[in-house]
Amino acid sequence: MQLRRASGMCPVPAPLALARKHKENILDKTFLVGKYRISPQSKQTESGAYAASLSIRSGHGSGSHDRIFRFVPQFDSNEAALQYALAQSQGLIGGSNC
Repeated sequence: MQLRRASGMCPVPAPLALARKHKENILDKTFLVGKYRISPQSKQTESGAYAASLSIRSGHGSGSHDRIFRFVPQFDSNEAALQYALAQSQGLIGGSNC
């Protein structure tokens, strides 16, 4: 898997956690890109559709930063929601140094 950035492609290491289930039925796949920890997530809504979100974290301890993005489109499958969140991460961290 590779993420596109402004000046080429960045290789993405294997996911740190292939799949982690959280309470509230959230599934996420976390991996590192440079200094960023990327977590695309999906959550099944009350209607049965899946909502996508994305966490981009950097830093450690009191100097850490976490940005959470929740996306409007709803999806028929968990995998489609995760793929959408992953695609959105490409644009959000596109200018980062890998």
